[in-house]
Amino acid sequence: MTSLRPFHALDVFTFNTTNLDPLTETYDLNFYFSYLARWPHLFNVAANHDGSISAYIMGKLESSPSHLALTKSPHYLPYHAHITALTVSPSSRRLGLARTLSSSLEMAGDTYNAWFVDLFVRKSNLVAQTLYKGLGYSVYRSVLDYYSDDPTDRSKEGEDAYDMRKPLRRDVGGRHVRERGEEFEVLPEDVW
Repeated sequence: MTSLRPFHALDVFTFNTTNLDPLTETYDLNFYFSYLARWPHLFNVAANHDGSISAYIMGKLESSPSHLALTKSPHYLPYHAHITALTVSPSSRRLGLARTLSSSLEMAGDTYNAWFVDLFVRKSNLVAQTLYKGLGYSVYRSVLDYYSDDPTDRSKEGEDAYDMRKPLRRDVGGRHVRERGEEFEVLPEDVW
């Protein structure tokens, strides 16, 4: 039996089987701990009866810096929820865990009156794109060279990403989603 619970610091020793998937973005320990410290209520795991982790979601609530709003930047992002990572171990796929975990973040976004939930996904990750589209997300824009193989050298080409969004209850008119989002291209420095 699987149960949902908040991520604990010691979970970094038991979530390796979830992170071994080549499509899962992995981070250094400081990154995981910073999310645990800042957004503990948005960092959840699906734990098995033996304590192993079969899935997790790292989320946050944010908006662009206020100076972008003052300059009427077209890249300004209003208050929204963000999925930083959502991954399910290969042995636990097709059980609805991704849907359950993303729904928990969407409910939190609604609770905090966020406009939408967004995430970034590699253009080559068709499996994840299909999953997110099935959950109600759509492509808002393409971010060129978002995933860099060498983050210390931005002159090297990276892989493009889709910025996918799902409107929340606050966005009654659908202001923060668009049709044919794949055609709207921005650079990584335009993403706040």
